[in-house]
Amino acid sequence: MLECRGLTKQFGSTLAVNSLDLSLQSGGPIALVGPNGAGKTTLLSLCCGFIRPSRGDVTLFGEKPGRAALHGKIAALPQDAQFDPGLPVARQLNHFARLQGLSRGQAVTAVAKALDTVQMSGSLHAQADELSHGMRKRVAIAQVLLGTPELALLDEPTAGLDPPNAKIIRDVVTQHKDQTTFIISSHNLDELERLCTEVVFLQKGALQAHKPIDAYEDDSNYLTVRLSDVSVAEFTDACYAVDGVEQVSQQQGGFVIRYDRQSHPALDIRLMEMMNTKGWQYKNLSRGRSLEDQLFGSDS
Repeated sequence: MLECRGLTKQFGSTLAVNSLDLSLQSGGPIALVGPNGAGKTTLLSLCCGFIRPSRGDVTLFGEKPGRAALHGKIAALPQDAQFDPGLPVARQLNHFARLQGLSRGQAVTAVAKALDTVQMSGSLHAQADELSHGMRKRVAIAQVLLGTPELALLDEPTAGLDPPNAKIIRDVVTQHKDQTTFIISSHNLDELERLCTEVVFLQKGALQAHKPIDAYEDDSNYLTVRLSDVSVAEFTDACYAVDGVEQVSQQQGGFVIRYDRQSHPALDIRLMEMMNTKGWQYKNLSRGRSLEDQLFGSDS
């Protein structure tokens, strides 16, 4: 589906994508992750044909970006995508549908269906500047769905959205993943962990890892605990008092505990007993670490 060979993009002295070799097959949603400046948006822009490589090659379904053979196969949602504020949503989406190769009649039908999918049918004749940020983002997702593309590139699709709008977009990806392969760049790794089947990890423009998401699940020497109303120092000290705990580190919304599972197979039970004794209410205790902690934690 997507092939990069020695793909390089340089902006002046900045190497945004660095000799990237990557091969992706069609299938479940793919997470594209990395810190700021990792090259995620540049890679998606190269795939779309918005910019050209400095060196190397990228192909989609065997074709170079921008080729007529890809019309209708590829859709994209750039991170800062905007609609013309003074034009009706339907007119703009019809224009995009025609660019995807749909006839006039097909475009009308596709626009109505896509807006219904993102729960925006009532905004068919609204102007973009009449819509909230979340509603405009959902219209942008509708644009991606026009014509049922084989590949959709989404750059930060839920950034800045409230939970209800973000859930609608996640549900859309789930509903369409059998027809469309989604490549999703996002800093929300909890979201990507729930949605995606594989992860591509970039750092400083280079490929650090490309694995199935479930390859990160066998992390048996760690426990993740999420609880509230307990100070970091108090919880950490209490954990170190439990025999077998080797390290406690804080992560967003909880703690990661490293231990030797072979020597202390019942540590999770002892931790629950400790928290019960302290009167602490925990939200979740699970084996392993989150994708975020495995990629960016201190032990990574």
